[in-house]
Amino acid sequence: MNRTLYYLGPRGSFSHQAAEAAARLLGRDGSSVGTEPLDEVPDILHAVETGMGWGIIAWENNVEGYVMPNLDALIDARDIVGFLRVGVDISFDAFVRDDSSDGETSAALSEVAAHPHGLAQCGRFIRRHGWQTRPAASNAAACRDLQPGQVALGPSICGTLYGLRTYQSHVQDYEAGRTEFLVLGRRRQADELLAPITGAYPGDIETIISFIPVNTGPGVLADLLDLVRDAGLNMTSFISRPIKGHGGTYSFIATVDAAPWQPRFTHALDAVLAHGDWVKTLAVYPRRERSNPPVDVRTLPHGGVRIEADRCANGDDMEIAMRRELLWR
Repeated sequence: MNRTLYYLGPRGSFSHQAAEAAARLLGRDGSSVGTEPLDEVPDILHAVETGMGWGIIAWENNVEGYVMPNLDALIDARDIVGFLRVGVDISFDAFVRDDSSDGETSAALSEVAAHPHGLAQCGRFIRRHGWQTRPAASNAAACRDLQPGQVALGPSICGTLYGLRTYQSHVQDYEAGRTEFLVLGRRRQADELLAPITGAYPGDIETIISFIPVNTGPGVLADLLDLVRDAGLNMTSFISRPIKGHGGTYSFIATVDAAPWQPRFTHALDAVLAHGDWVKTLAVYPRRERSNPPVDVRTLPHGGVRIEADRCANGDDMEIAMRRELLWR
């Protein structure tokens, strides 16, 4: 069977790289999976909902966090669910037009273009040059549409694809950047989509699920978290999103190491539904092994309080730390 996987183009984007990786995984059953670029994420969602093919969208970056417009779009989508997750290592090069001279490169550049996440991930490089920023639909689109006097940030392959000259390589703020992508299909075909994948990748399942408490008030969130804990579910991520245009109301998105059809998860969902709250499964996919490294204390933000474990018994150290952090006089 021939299928198409739609990604945020143009060619050369990180989404393109993720789509090619996903197509190889999806084609392990012998089917042919082609990849096609689209200009906007809503176009990708429309292609999925109308049965044109599958889609892939950026979900989470380990520098800038969740891609919020894509998260919101998936919450609102009528007939879409994620069924596979793939990751791409992220590294940015800065490009200029190949017809610009070295003198122009150093003096006449005034603007840098990239996807908003790309601009954020290369903030130090941009500030050092004092350039204005121009958001683009994707990093590859910024490279494709590069104008005189501009710099574009994108994957190294974009230099070859769009005939650009590399101004500087590896301009991102942090090494080891990575973006996770979700492959999307129609919800009504979830069983069909998941069966070959879970068969090819036996192991644990991870689920992304959204909750909206309909009856709000003190303790609502604590009760929700208690349900997850009491069910013995390991929650690896938990965030909130405002319900647009309705002040003080939120949806809560949890990533859980379990499948919705497993009894302990099913019982927790039954309790949420019995309370009259809203639930939506956003994605179900094979879970990859996580290294769970300890936090390097050198990377902790400035300010805040941390006391070495072997000093916690010292009441004076605890008192000084608490007084400072809780703003006691």
